[in-house]
This record gives sequence, structure tokens and C-alpha cells, in this order.
Amino acid sequence: MIPARYQASRFPAKLMQDLGGKPVIVRTYEAAVNTGLFSEVYVVTDSPIISDVIKEIGGNVIMSKTAHESGSDRIAEAVEDMDVDIVINVQGDEPFIDAESLEKIIKVFKNDTAKEIDLGSLMTPITDWDEISNPNTVKVIVDNQGFALYFSRSPIPYPRDKEVEATYYKHKGVYVFRKRALMDFKKLPMLPLEAKEKIEAIRFLEYGRKIKMVETHVTGIEIDTPEDLDRARKIWK
Repeated sequence: MIPARYQASRFPAKLMQDLGGKPVIVRTYEAAVNTGLFSEVYVVTDSPIISDVIKEIGGNVIMSKTAHESGSDRIAEAVEDMDVDIVINVQGDEPFIDAESLEKIIKVFKNDTAKEIDLGSLMTPITDWDEISNPNTVKVIVDNQGFALYFSRSPIPYPRDKEVEATYYKHKGVYVFRKRALMDFKKLPMLPLEAKEKIEAIRFLEYGRKIKMVETHVTGIEIDTPEDLDRARKIWK
């Protein structure tokens, strides 16, 4: 499922910007389909403009019935009546999403025969301090079992002791849900930390749920700003 909102707060209409001759949302949809990992791929949107461009390429679209605060809320509405076990949320601004990273996170759920993991996501190491300190880059810290402790737009951990080595991880915009966990997400009201940071994964942490993080070294680009789009266009060439 690819949630796709037309009016993004930081970069309005970013999903309709041109990337190598096609809109960003089309590139993301095609990248998800081309992994060959999914039984079905849908764009879930509130925008007739986005709906039309996906239908033009023969893609699957579900129109949201109500307004939603987050992409996961939007997807929860879309899959409520579907007979599915695992739902993968790929953000619409992730045109470089790759099969290798997705296979790693899917494998976590295939190996979880006891179905103890409700939610998984991806992270990638980052070393550039400009990116670490950039509020558009969501960072994550994990425990020694790879479960998320917290997500933030601020640098975490804070480097008070410069002598201590620590790896900084960027959170990639992919969530893998068991359907029941996604339905729970829809029912849980947003709490202050999620509202403050504007990071939907925090909602699960605030309610005491665990998020299994999987490391990938495929970075790609999430298009949050016009500068990100410029970088994406250079890489696409």
C-alpha cells in the first residue's frame, strides 16, 4: 500500500513533480511493482489528480473515504475489509525503494512463526552531520535486540561525549504491519509525542508496542523538499 497525499506540508504537490519524465508517485508505484514481492500494490489517496495518473498507467487505486492524519491511518481504512495478513506501507515519496531492503523486512515476518512481531521498519546508517542534524531526516535509536526505542527529528543520541562512538540511523519510510496491528493503530488516538514530532511510528511506542527495525545499506532518497527532488533527478539520470 502506497499512501499518497497531494497536499504535503513541507513540499505541496511533491508527488506530482517530474522525475525522469514521470511523476514521483508513478515512479514509486512502478518501483514497488517491479520488486516482484507483492501479490497486489495499491496507491491509496484522497486526490483525484494522483488517482488519475496511476489509473493512466493501469495501476490500482483506492480513494480514501475520510481525511487522515497519517499514511498508516489512510491504509488502515483501505485494507479493513481485505483478507490479508501482512500489509506493507511504502511512502509515496520513496521512488528508489528496492527489493533487497524489502526482502529483509519481509523475512522477519516469515520467520516469526509465533506472530509475536506486529510492526517492522527499515533503518540505514548515516554519517554526514548535516543529514543527522536535518529535521527532515527522521532518526531512530534501537535496543540490543533491534527494537526501536525512539524516533526523532533531532539528532539521537545527542553527542554529549565526543569520545564515545555511536552509529546514527536514518528511518526509512517503510512500515510492515500485521493487519490486526494496523487496525489497532487506526483506533488509537494520537498522543503528544507523535503530535509534536509528526512521526507516526511514535504512536506505537507511546502505547507500549514494539517495532522491529531492520538495517539496510541501500539509502536512496526520500523526497521531502525541493532540494531532495534535485538530488533525486541527478541520481535518476
